[in-house]
Amino acid sequence: MAEKSQELPFKNLGQRLKGIRQKLHESMSDVSGAVEIDEAALERFEKGSERPSEDILHLLISHFGVQDDDANKLWHLAGYEPPHTHNHSHDDDDDFSGNRAGVLVMAIDPRIIYSDTMHVNAGPNGVVLSFAQNAGSGQPLTTARVGMSREQARSVIRTLQAALDKSEQRQLPQSIQKNEDQDKPAK
Repeated sequence: MAEKSQELPFKNLGQRLKGIRQKLHESMSDVSGAVEIDEAALERFEKGSERPSEDILHLLISHFGVQDDDANKLWHLAGYEPPHTHNHSHDDDDDFSGNRAGVLVMAIDPRIIYSDTMHVNAGPNGVVLSFAQNAGSGQPLTTARVGMSREQARSVIRTLQAALDKSEQRQLPQSIQKNEDQDKPAK
C-alpha cells in the first residue's frame, strides 16, 4: 500500500482536477489546448503521478474558474502556498469580497510579432486564440494568447473578412477597376 502512495503522490489533487474538468463537461483535449500543455501531461496530473508546476496549476485554476476556498485546496493538495492571500480590512468603501474582476495593465509594446501557427479552442464560455512561432525545437513557442466571448469572436471574423476584402480590392490593377466602372450603366 505504501508503494501505491509513492507511485501516485498527488492522487487527491488529480482526482479533484479530473472531477472539476468532468463537472464542466470538458474533454482532456479542451483543457490541454486551453492551458497549452499536452494531453499526456494532463493525464499524469489527473492520475496523480505528477503535479503541475505552479504556473500550470494557476492556469488550470483560472481556466476552470475555481474560486477562493476550492482554489486554496488545490494549491495545498499540490504542496504549494496559495499565491494571493489577502488580509484586508474593510475600511473606506473598498470591497474585497473576491467578486471583483482583475485587471492587468501592461506597457504598450509597438512591436509586431508574426506567428507561424494558431490554435483555436472554442468552448461554451468563449474562444481562446493561441498564436505561436516555430522555435526550431520542434515545439512551437506561444507568442500571444487572446481570449474573447463567442459574440466578439464572430465580430472578429466579420472584421477580418472585411479587411481582407478591402485589401484585395486595393491590389487589383487600375485597368480592371476602370473597366468595371465603365461597365456600369450611366445614370
